[in-house]
Amino acid sequence: MSLLEVIALTADDARAAEDGGADRIEVVADMAADGLTPDPDLVAAIRAASTLPMRVMLRANAGFRTTGAELDRLRRAAADLADAGADGFVLGFLDSAGQVDAAATGKLAAVAAPLPWTFHRALDHAADPVQAWRTVRHLGGGLDTVLTAGSARGVDAGVDVLVRRATEDPDAAKMIMAGGGLRRKHVAVLAAAGVTAFHVGTAVRPDGAWDAPADPALVREWRSLVSAATG
Repeated sequence: MSLLEVIALTADDARAAEDGGADRIEVVADMAADGLTPDPDLVAAIRAASTLPMRVMLRANAGFRTTGAELDRLRRAAADLADAGADGFVLGFLDSAGQVDAAATGKLAAVAAPLPWTFHRALDHAADPVQAWRTVRHLGGGLDTVLTAGSARGVDAGVDVLVRRATEDPDAAKMIMAGGGLRRKHVAVLAAAGVTAFHVGTAVRPDGAWDAPADPALVREWRSLVSAATG
């Protein structure tokens, strides 16, 4: 079964995603910082506007490191966001050496339980992506999706990495959600390697602009593309 996840910044985005046939939305704020934790009121408004499963970002700054105080704020935010209607979360941190901060990630994932969660593109920015991938694969604790482009520069640069990871390990292929500059031409290549989950943001907005609302017709085109490629 395939998965098409659409980034939603507003209730209108969520409606467009649902009207276009998306399977899930990722709710974030401040895409200028590549997505931060949204206000619970926004999450509640999106929940009222859409029945789609909704994963919400837990990230307090534009980087991928965190502090104890910041982590405490995110843990409190997770509870508020769950109350507002979140079905799952998106999170993940790197340490000062640029490797996966399994301790900080695990603490936040434990608070999110029993809701499932996605490890986001911090993976692509790790100092040693190969080792980081191994670490993420074994985090457990409700992790069921890894959002990755295969490269910090996006899917264009990382598609071969994603194909290799998927073909080497079919179980890993089930966890990969390709996103980060995903283009239509990538879908068939990744699907042939066993990737079935895809994540889009600007690709479903007119002129690829974050200040434009998601367009249900563009979502529908992506839904058809993913369905055709994954059979």
